[in-house]
Amino acid sequence: MATQAAFLVRLPQLAQLQSGGGDRAMAPARVRVAGAIGGQQGGGGAAAKAPRRGGAGCRASLIEPDGGRLVDLVAPEEGGRRAALRREAAALPHRVRLGRVDKEWVHVLSEGWASPLRGFMREAEFLQALHFNAIRGEDGRMVNMSVPIVLAVGDAQRRAIQADGATRVALVDDRDQPIAILSDIEIYKHNKEERIARTWGTTAPGLPYVEEAIANAGDWLIGGDLEVIEPIKYNDGLDQYRLSPAQLREEFARRNADAVFAFQLRNPVHNGHALLMTDTRRRLLEMGYKNPVLLLHPLGGFTKADDVPLSWRMKQHEKVLEAGVLNPESTVVAIFPSPMHYAGPTEVQWHAKARINAGANFYIVGRDPAGMGHPIEKRDLYDADHGKKVLSMAPGLERLNILPFKMRTLAKNRESPPDGFMCPGGWKVLVDYYDSLVPSEGSSKLREPVAA
Repeated sequence: MATQAAFLVRLPQLAQLQSGGGDRAMAPARVRVAGAIGGQQGGGGAAAKAPRRGGAGCRASLIEPDGGRLVDLVAPEEGGRRAALRREAAALPHRVRLGRVDKEWVHVLSEGWASPLRGFMREAEFLQALHFNAIRGEDGRMVNMSVPIVLAVGDAQRRAIQADGATRVALVDDRDQPIAILSDIEIYKHNKEERIARTWGTTAPGLPYVEEAIANAGDWLIGGDLEVIEPIKYNDGLDQYRLSPAQLREEFARRNADAVFAFQLRNPVHNGHALLMTDTRRRLLEMGYKNPVLLLHPLGGFTKADDVPLSWRMKQHEKVLEAGVLNPESTVVAIFPSPMHYAGPTEVQWHAKARINAGANFYIVGRDPAGMGHPIEKRDLYDADHGKKVLSMAPGLERLNILPFKMRTLAKNRESPPDGFMCPGGWKVLVDYYDSLVPSEGSSKLREPVAA
């Protein structure tokens, strides 16, 4: 796959989208009903190096990260810290081996996607996330954190660590190579049934993340402060797309973005997506923003077997930009490293919160976000509208503007979609269908759908 730099060079110059002009309008604190809505980083030195450990201040033009500063848990290159950590990790008597999903969470934590969280959750943070969908920051304020980010260990390892009174453990990969050190550790019971029930709203068998990362995991959780030896890399030809929140913020600042609207997907982009994203930018321009930038942000961690693999999705996204379906001058494509839970309204809060930390102040949400079919019944696991409703009310997300897809509402209201979204005849069929559902005069019940 081409690098981002070459990717951008090959793209034809596209006509600029029409600007709305005028002074920048103040966006509302929350867009509850936003109406119908819908280039790459230049490579080289465009994306600044991630800030040093201890956090980075944020630019005034972008939304502030949770806690006020981005967490950066990667040891600095300067001063020999990485070499010292590697030596210490090799000498520590207790090592926790990371699975695939564990390593993805180390990646997420290390770059500050979960700011202000500074490591795998201790019990107090775990219970807050599980029962309140939020954790308390150092300033006493609650910030959204709807999914637990935890690390499991088995009973034998728990006994050995506690018998030694150890306060630091090494985290190693499947080849026993040190990845990080977890310090000031706390070990507590992993109540799997409670965790699954609270996160997914069901304990039915067949939940993909549960089968991958929980069912066979240890019965104890180990939390503590994380220090990662060096940036997490996958060496799969896609690392250039894995931009950290700090790098994304630098890129948005470089482009002079005054609004960032994020769109997450775990499947290929189709023309409907692209038209809706383009229409979103047009509407933000009409609101008074001068240069809204799209963060096209495919999920890059664990996904279920029938989702399109990440490498193929990235190839497809490249072709979408090459074809000019999206404007490369106002689009940044990057990979979000989080694993996927398929936990519906609970998980979509995490997806939105992480994008705040990357600088996004608008988040596009569609039908049944982060949802899936029920694992044992022939129905969806979650109500298709609950995701966007929950986002409009979720504690800690008040600063984020929620932009829902409204295609069904447009059809119900006999309004036209963005140009090119669907052929006029096909759209009229949808409008006629929703007309057939209008309650008859004097009745509050919907009529049965009219057969085509």
